[in-house]
Amino acid sequence: MTRTESHDRKQALDEFIKAMPKVELHLHIEGTLEPESAFRFAQRNGVSLDFENVEALRRAYDFENLQSFLDLYNATMSVLCTEEDFFDLTWDYLARVAEQNVVHTEIFFDPQGHTRRGIPFATVVAGISRALEAGRQHFGISSRLILCFWRHLSEEDAFATWAQAQPHLDHITAVGLDSSEVGHPPEKFQRVYAAARAAGLKAVAHAGEEGGPDYIRGTLDTLQVDRIDHGIRCFEDSALVHRLIDEQTPLTLCPLSNLRLGVSKNLVSYNLARMLALGLNVCINSDDPAYFGGYITENLLAVRVAQDLVAAQVLTLGRNAIDASFLGAEDKAALHRRLEAVAVEHGFGPSG
Repeated sequence: MTRTESHDRKQALDEFIKAMPKVELHLHIEGTLEPESAFRFAQRNGVSLDFENVEALRRAYDFENLQSFLDLYNATMSVLCTEEDFFDLTWDYLARVAEQNVVHTEIFFDPQGHTRRGIPFATVVAGISRALEAGRQHFGISSRLILCFWRHLSEEDAFATWAQAQPHLDHITAVGLDSSEVGHPPEKFQRVYAAARAAGLKAVAHAGEEGGPDYIRGTLDTLQVDRIDHGIRCFEDSALVHRLIDEQTPLTLCPLSNLRLGVSKNLVSYNLARMLALGLNVCINSDDPAYFGGYITENLLAVRVAQDLVAAQVLTLGRNAIDASFLGAEDKAALHRRLEAVAVEHGFGPSG
């Protein structure tokens, strides 16, 4: 293949990435709060932000580590006060990713970040759920909602949040675990996860981002999760890597997030291609895209360039995301057909 042919092939692959139907499994809805929206909500609700203008806030999106991000994330969350705010926040995300051909999304929300400010749990769920239904009708985007517990808070606080969730479980598919990882092991939340699973909910949890392999192993053994969010540090324990391969535990990777928070030095040395070669069950997501400089398409394009991915690898990422979702078998089969059809249209079918 000549240099020109190789360049043309990469351009074609990038066009396929933009067009491919996408499933996003690791997305914090509060992390889609763009600076412009933060000021819009602040003005609407009479909330003061410690930044002069949008540009000053955007400049603050330069983080040293996970905690520096969480500090700003929690501060800007204060502008979300009403059901309409949560509707608008979620609708804005759906409208943006509809243009990126997202067809299914499984969204985290952080109720403790709102109830601690006096915002009723019901207000949060009502706004998000109403937007998700509107997004299904208007954009054709299916969705699931995942209640995340803040791991830096106590088990008692998690159980209080679980109690508040009871009238709204028809809107919630799974529980998750996020916030500061180190010092807050998964074992701390074993009982509340057991309660959620007993109620029929699925389970996911952040692990192996800030914390090491022990956090991933503990999450698997103690919380009995269906997916690991992040898991990028699994390579520090070869036995754990073999287990993840054998059990095909989905890992929801977030490259731009890992880059911006210093989890990875750069995307060239990012472990994605190695994970795919070994048969780990990985997919690409955006995490908190307003803060980390890219939604799902930008994440896919960034790793495509940095890792020189080929079409077969991109297709594997898309297929893995579909299979790791909480959709039913028929819906998954339909999304697989859509993905393969778009691949053929772009010259990346079985013979492409």
